[in-house]
Amino acid sequence: MNHEYFMKEALREARKALDAGDVPVGAIVVIDNKIVGRAHNQVELLKDPTAHAEMLAITQAASMLSSQQLQDAVMYTSLEPCLMCAGALVLSRMKMLFYATPDQKTGACGSVFDVVNDNRLNHQVKVVHGLLKDEAQQLLQDFFKMLRKRNDDVA
Repeated sequence: MNHEYFMKEALREARKALDAGDVPVGAIVVIDNKIVGRAHNQVELLKDPTAHAEMLAITQAASMLSSQQLQDAVMYTSLEPCLMCAGALVLSRMKMLFYATPDQKTGACGSVFDVVNDNRLNHQVKVVHGLLKDEAQQLLQDFFKMLRKRNDDVA
């Protein structure tokens, strides 16, 4: 697998979220070197707190494969998944997760929590982090800089 190529695809999705004014997170799901799910954050667009990139990509992949279990799948995401998304990774039985940058506030795949590797659960997900970290961090910094500027302009 060309991990860098797939992470770049996740970052391409993250840019879509940024362009739409949402937190720039993108995710893709890959099976046998084929993308079977891709999404970006759509929380603001859909006014839905569950519309995280990872959740939408998992839903798309499960629908495409007509299966709730994605045991042969690998997810690439630009930001470490939160508790909700980490739970979905475990429940979908995702094989592996690559994330670009950690989330020191809500990360649930090793930073704040480690849901995906909790031995009390029936499935664990192998995690690799740091792939294209600088690019992912830059997107997040650009977003929050833009948000602060917008808030300053309104005040």
